[in-house]
Amino acid sequence: MMSGDGLVFRVRPFFGELSVDQAFGLCDLADRFGNGILDLTSRANLQIRGVCEKDQATLLKALDDLELIDSNPAAEGRRNILIAPHWEEGDLTHQLCRDVLQTLPDLPDLPEKMGFAIDTGAVACLSSGSADFRFELTTQGHVMLRADGAQGGRVIPRAEAMRALTELALWFVQSGGSAAGRMARHLERASLPEGWDTATPRPEDKSLDIGPTQRGTVLGAPFGKIASADLRAVLRQTEVASLRLMLGRTLLLRGAFVRKASGFVTAPSRLMDVHACPGAPYCAAASVETMPLALALAPLTVGSLHVSGCSKGCAYPKAAMTTLVGRDGRFDLVRQGRPWDEPCQSGLGPDEVKTMGDLG
Repeated sequence: MMSGDGLVFRVRPFFGELSVDQAFGLCDLADRFGNGILDLTSRANLQIRGVCEKDQATLLKALDDLELIDSNPAAEGRRNILIAPHWEEGDLTHQLCRDVLQTLPDLPDLPEKMGFAIDTGAVACLSSGSADFRFELTTQGHVMLRADGAQGGRVIPRAEAMRALTELALWFVQSGGSAAGRMARHLERASLPEGWDTATPRPEDKSLDIGPTQRGTVLGAPFGKIASADLRAVLRQTEVASLRLMLGRTLLLRGAFVRKASGFVTAPSRLMDVHACPGAPYCAAASVETMPLALALAPLTVGSLHVSGCSKGCAYPKAAMTTLVGRDGRFDLVRQGRPWDEPCQSGLGPDEVKTMGDLG
């Protein structure tokens, strides 16, 4: 897609994982064709920004050589899959992800932003992620499928999982869900068929903090920005089995234990509660610079902070304690809301915002 600084290439690694060779390859491509930065998105994908149109075909070929894109563009566009990061080859999570990949071409046409979550690992960890069809486990450990926005879901036999997914997708389309664009918005006006809201999912586990874990080290990327030089350095300083991309703009270095990593957060940090999109001049939809203000406000605020270049809210499409939204070169202030919600103050300059004493 085109942006203010050139084309943006989104990379969705299969199973949410990069081999070390793929990671090095992406660093090289970001330097050669982009701005030397890999963006880690809110949906645990990667982006290369600032690509010239003349380089589009060459970059696509290079990504294909790294086995990072689907041979079918239509399938590539549908492959919005969140997967719990601690999967093992052949386990339930891995099998369900593989089955969803095979089923995608046979599903009815769905709005492009719709996605799937496979949250069937040892702990539930994807409920805050953006997805419309959610494979989860019940409090008793049974596999269930839940429509996003519904409190409960339906228990399904493992062998019937893809048939149930197709059934729910068909209901969404046939009941007019495409006009709403997302499952949760559709459920604000539509009711699920009988039996689709009876099973209770496990509560989300909040223990996947940044820092060392039994499986490796979780690193945070403030604002989702990963400099290629910083990623190369951390890959070279230790033995890494693979990289798993996670929600919250974090990644897991499997099998590696790292205490310091330039450009990354290696312990819980206030910066990871602050969200900002690239802003102007990097995005044509933005009328304000975002990251300088977000950095300045980080130590002055508490709770979640979102500085958005426009009302689309790409960096954090959820309610934050404090949201600042660019409009006509200035900022609107939204409290406990999303970028498209009604502001409580408008027309604020950056200096005015910095000196406000009650931001939160």
